[in-house]
Amino acid sequence: MSLKKKYVLNEVLDDDCHLGENQQLVKVLASCGNYLYEICTTGGDVFLVSMPSKFRNTVWIRKGSYVIIESIDEGQKVRGEIVKVLLKHHLKQMKKDGNWPKEFDEDANPPESSVTDDVESAEDSS
Repeated sequence: MSLKKKYVLNEVLDDDCHLGENQQLVKVLASCGNYLYEICTTGGDVFLVSMPSKFRNTVWIRKGSYVIIESIDEGQKVRGEIVKVLLKHHLKQMKKDGNWPKEFDEDANPPESSVTDDVESAEDSS
């Protein structure tokens, strides 16, 4: 294992999962390719976020996973960058501490995907 992957894995496995300033907890709805992910915020907003190069080929994110993102000002479609990928023990700790948003409880349904629908409709029209 390369040194870079070792440090990235240590960062992912780290127990610290507190939200910083300009950061928010979101749910991954879909992978859109090119390291872009469609996410849903606690407020129901759906948009794209990017995965930084340090996580690429080291960490994989599936649909339904939770991540912490940091908002970015520039860009229309891509409005954030993934800062931390949350694992099961992170989720348990956040629920135990009372930091888990009630909008992401198991019985809540995520909104329909809007960004991927736009892409599919554009492909159908061509």
